[in-house]
Amino acid sequence: MAFEPRQTPHDGSVRTAVGRCFTAIEAWLEAEREQIALWAPVGIGAGIAAWFLLLDPAQWLGFCCGALGLACLAAILPGHGRLRHMLMIGALLATMGCLLIWGKAEMLGKPPLARAVFVRVTAEVRSVRAVPAQDMVRAMLRLIDAPTLPRTIRVNIATDDVPPGLGEGAIIRLRTRLMPPAPPAVPGAYDFAARAYFQGIGATGKALRPIEVQRPSQEALPLRARLFAHIVGRVDGPAEGIAAALATGDQGAIAEPDAEAMRRSGLAHLLSISGLHVTALIGATIFLLMRLMALSRRAALDWPLMLIAAAGGALVGIGYTWLTGAEVPTVRSCIAALLVLGGLALGRDAITLRLVASGALLVLILWPEALVGPSFQMSFAAVTAIVALAEHPRFRAFAAARDEAWPRKIGRGLVVTLATGFVVELVLMPIALFHFHKAGMLGAFANLIAIPLTTFVVMPLEVLALLFDLIGLGAPFWWLTGQALGLLLWIAHGVAASPMATLLAPAMRPALFGCVILGLLWCLLWRSRLRWLGLPPVVGGVALVLLAPPPDLLVTGDGRHVAVRTSAGMAILRDRAGDYVRDTLSESAGYEGELSAIADLPEARCSSDLCALRLKDGGGRTWRLLLTRSDMLIDRPAFQRDCAAADIVLSDRRMPRWCRPRWIRIDRWLLARTGGLAITLNKGEVHTVHRPGDAHPWIARPPVRKRTRPAPQL
Repeated sequence: MAFEPRQTPHDGSVRTAVGRCFTAIEAWLEAEREQIALWAPVGIGAGIAAWFLLLDPAQWLGFCCGALGLACLAAILPGHGRLRHMLMIGALLATMGCLLIWGKAEMLGKPPLARAVFVRVTAEVRSVRAVPAQDMVRAMLRLIDAPTLPRTIRVNIATDDVPPGLGEGAIIRLRTRLMPPAPPAVPGAYDFAARAYFQGIGATGKALRPIEVQRPSQEALPLRARLFAHIVGRVDGPAEGIAAALATGDQGAIAEPDAEAMRRSGLAHLLSISGLHVTALIGATIFLLMRLMALSRRAALDWPLMLIAAAGGALVGIGYTWLTGAEVPTVRSCIAALLVLGGLALGRDAITLRLVASGALLVLILWPEALVGPSFQMSFAAVTAIVALAEHPRFRAFAAARDEAWPRKIGRGLVVTLATGFVVELVLMPIALFHFHKAGMLGAFANLIAIPLTTFVVMPLEVLALLFDLIGLGAPFWWLTGQALGLLLWIAHGVAASPMATLLAPAMRPALFGCVILGLLWCLLWRSRLRWLGLPPVVGGVALVLLAPPPDLLVTGDGRHVAVRTSAGMAILRDRAGDYVRDTLSESAGYEGELSAIADLPEARCSSDLCALRLKDGGGRTWRLLLTRSDMLIDRPAFQRDCAAADIVLSDRRMPRWCRPRWIRIDRWLLARTGGLAITLNKGEVHTVHRPGDAHPWIARPPVRKRTRPAPQL
């Protein structure tokens, strides 16, 4: 009795309560034992996300040591329960994920250009991509005679300036102004700098004429480029860009109004080569091979038709992935399709969440940086939601095939499709709000027509048109393809025009987004009723984003563009700003509408050099803003007086020390350390793009401000 636990312990003891809790957890995990393996990609993803969220090597190393310590603690715990094994393996996977992305960043990433330079360079052309919608060509260059510059740069060349002989392998000499890859303009905006780092792009710029071709390209255009040019030349009107994107994955020929309509209507996923396109092509290949082989009696009786058809579909899928550029979403879809084909060839039920988890695990091992991109998150979230819904017993019973009249069968199919669309839209909503600051509300209805139209009409017609072009008879099929794509664009523009098409929200904080994603995974990966414990974080997180006050002031990282929120809407300092800047500021502020000019506001007083603005926050307080509009020197006495009267001073140049506003001075030196700013005046919150001490390799180091001592008086 001295060395054994009592057979009748006291019910109120803490030890007994803890023991009962662990017993209940073990019983629940035993019931969910088939779902535990699905959390393996989540473990690796947690380590990758920690590397992106933490700031410097000391914190990355601390995370790895902490995770290994948790694994060791779980290993020495008594017993052999599932919770112990989950903690140990999960901690090891998180450590592996952090080390994986850290190692790839150190070994394969390319540091960016330190500062903007105007240079003349000689380079070898690695790839050329036409962007007809923007009337330019985008070239990837490998510099030859510039040891102080990044080895790989990307330049844009106007279509009229493209010289003869430009192509892969050509040697060219040109003048250009190179810039470091752009960080997010404001908090929550797109981070091209991080993506360019892992792609090996050290600088970007625009080529200036003349462009000298010292050695013309001797290689033929890649098959993808030839196919893109062929389709664009065969289809007329706005449909040409959609047709080229469906076949090659290149969206460069899609006009911006059409691309925006596709995004607002929830149909943008049709433009990216993903699971829908790969599955449709592989399915059509298997169908044709099965029917052709069945024409032979010997083949039908003696050959393994399904195995041969699956092999043919796999080859077509791999070829299509290579043709479309082998982007991460396409590779992910191809891997998933190959796993499905392998399961079907073995006679197994391959469409399961384990298939999705295997694909996610493989993508994270090969491309760990893809975790933080919207493509990876949205594609895997959508597939996980579809499979989880299909595995639900009640939904499976409702959607199962049965002998019934065709009207009921069609109605049942429409209900299943609509329900699936609603579930996908709900799952993708927080991801879309985080990355794009807006989410589609009518996408389920639009996809109800658009997906069958694309899968069963547009893509077969386009394949037939390409095949008949081999004998010069593809024109009728291209005309039909254009008509079908015209219908698709009509649906997209019609849905996008509705005021309920999109839900707008300001930028979401990464910590809140992480809680929402964990809640979604909890709901999707478990099967018991405890799965609904993940619903409160999801609903609460989305509600906090929708109810959060939008920023009153947005400042881009270069300080040139400022947007303020007034009672009449949003206004911008420089009314000649381009569409990209306007869209970035509007989306980050959760505002839909035209940006007016600050100079036109009745509460603003502007000259050619300065703008003074009175701005009221949500609490009724009036703030005085002083903004510079030019590089001209201003008389010190008047400017010093205006600085002292203002609460906030904003400028894209360095402000003198004697300019002392009441609250904050935002100038070139401050923005070099913080990046773009989002300010909520009522709460006094200032959110920055760069965090203090951030040591990620693509972060540009701010210049050191030298303190000048006054000269001694003689």
